[in-house]
Amino acid sequence: MIKIPEQIIEAILRQAYDELPNEACGLLAGAGDVVCAHYPLTNTDHSPEHFSFDPQEQFLVLRDARSHGWKIIACYHSHPASPARPSVEDIRLAYDPKIGYLIVSLATHPPVIKAFRIIDGRVTEEMLE
Repeated sequence: MIKIPEQIIEAILRQAYDELPNEACGLLAGAGDVVCAHYPLTNTDHSPEHFSFDPQEQFLVLRDARSHGWKIIACYHSHPASPARPSVEDIRLAYDPKIGYLIVSLATHPPVIKAFRIIDGRVTEEMLE
């Protein structure tokens, strides 16, 4: 389970809409399963179908999270026109089995947010609170 405060969910949704037509992306950090911080990152691919983090931004996020005693809990990105489920590329690029992967689908109204664990190519939906 991943526990995310409502204001962070709202910030992720705002970012996803603001970055249309491209995918938005970022990291969530906190303690245990509770998200304490939301770090929007630049999608350096500038694409509606995939994303890549800016490495320098990613390093700054890791440094800031560590300074607060937090760990990265999840990676998130939006799907502007497809469902909230991992694509083949999302599964292939899910390298860290210790974190969750959130996907925000803007294909429907209201938008849908789902969380997944991806371990060795196997996808399991995770509870969000």
